[in-house]
Amino acid sequence: MSAGRQLMRYDVGMSLRDRKRARVRQSLVDAATELFERDGYERTTVADIAAAADIGTRTFFSYFASKEELLFPESDRRVQATVDAIAARDPEDTPVEVLIRALYLTGVDSDDLTDRLAALRLRLIREVPAVRGRALQIQLDAQQQIAAHLAEAFPEQLDRVRAGALVGAFVGAVTGAVQVAMEDLPAHHDPKEMRAAVEEATGVALRPWMTTRPH
Repeated sequence: MSAGRQLMRYDVGMSLRDRKRARVRQSLVDAATELFERDGYERTTVADIAAAADIGTRTFFSYFASKEELLFPESDRRVQATVDAIAARDPEDTPVEVLIRALYLTGVDSDDLTDRLAALRLRLIREVPAVRGRALQIQLDAQQQIAAHLAEAFPEQLDRVRAGALVGAFVGAVTGAVQVAMEDLPAHHDPKEMRAAVEEATGVALRPWMTTRPH
């Protein structure tokens, strides 16, 4: 995805200052993607990425804490989108339905799980211990945060342990589906095809958690 297309999704309602920050942020992600692919992750420095994005190295750190963070630019937004979906649930919704709806809505707004960066991220998670460690930490933090909100929203159906198990199944299903789909689909795959595969696999994995709607 180009920076322009990505930014169009977030421009509505943003101030001029926030739009500028979003453009710089996306420029850093785009530059890092190019450099990681061309020169390799280990050989690419923060200074290299900042220079490619035409900003200073000090400025880089006002956007990302490290070069590992550049590989996960949407992680916080995806967690917040899931938390928002839980808060906006309908009275008849089940926990599984809320999680699947959040997956669908974030997929509509972002190609973060299916684009060029996603393929690069999966490869680097396999190859680079620092990236793998950061990915695990992000995943664990996200699961804990989402599970806490889910248990609070559905106290009659879930305690914190069951909520943690459900969210773990959800995140594991998404992660596993993305990994396999990325390997099976051609390099220039249709993101819609990828999203459909992920949503289908997630639904299958969460089927044991499905419950009858309350009357």
